[in-house]
Amino acid sequence: MGAPRSASLAGACAFLLLLAGCGGGPEPRRVSSQNMAGGIASPAFRQCRAALNKDAVRYTVLPDRTFDGGCRAVGAVQLLDIGVPVSGLKAMTCPLALHFGRWTATTRGIARETLGSELVRIESFGTYACRSRNSQVGGRLSEHAFANAVDVAAFVLADGRRITVERGWSGADPKVRDFLRRTHRAGCKEFQIGLGPEADRFHYNHFHFDMGRGPYCR
Repeated sequence: MGAPRSASLAGACAFLLLLAGCGGGPEPRRVSSQNMAGGIASPAFRQCRAALNKDAVRYTVLPDRTFDGGCRAVGAVQLLDIGVPVSGLKAMTCPLALHFGRWTATTRGIARETLGSELVRIESFGTYACRSRNSQVGGRLSEHAFANAVDVAAFVLADGRRITVERGWSGADPKVRDFLRRTHRAGCKEFQIGLGPEADRFHYNHFHFDMGRGPYCR
């Protein structure tokens, strides 16, 4: 794809700019029509919004955006209220946001059952980040690069306890271990991918949940 040979350099650049960017920096990945099926103008996105509304989730719709390096946030929202404050949340694809809200509701119940206290805050390592998997140089793009993943690191209870994945997963308190394993399993049921401390050395201190190709739980 390119401008006719007779076109001027300026005209060729203008044409290519519309297609793939004409200028410095790496060429951004263009979102195909298939991938745009989840954009904010799509029926799928409207259906997802309806589900968020039914779940009484407060959120803001974000514009579809693509970035250098192949990263994008398409069909994304910013969660405002899912019943429990969560730190570190940025853009999330609507399906990820929907399932995260439902996982949070399940986790609140697990906290009451296993730890006897209300969950009052969740601490995350974030959602959207334009990077490779596990931040390894030369690796494939992470689902975080598509606003399609969330990392959860800790839980704060009404009684003042702060439960971290890093210290609690193999810690001395059996109730804490039970809580973390149940929340991890609940995530594996809610998301396509669920990774924790037993997955690999990169997840020793958090749960990684995403809506990529699955199912896979470890």
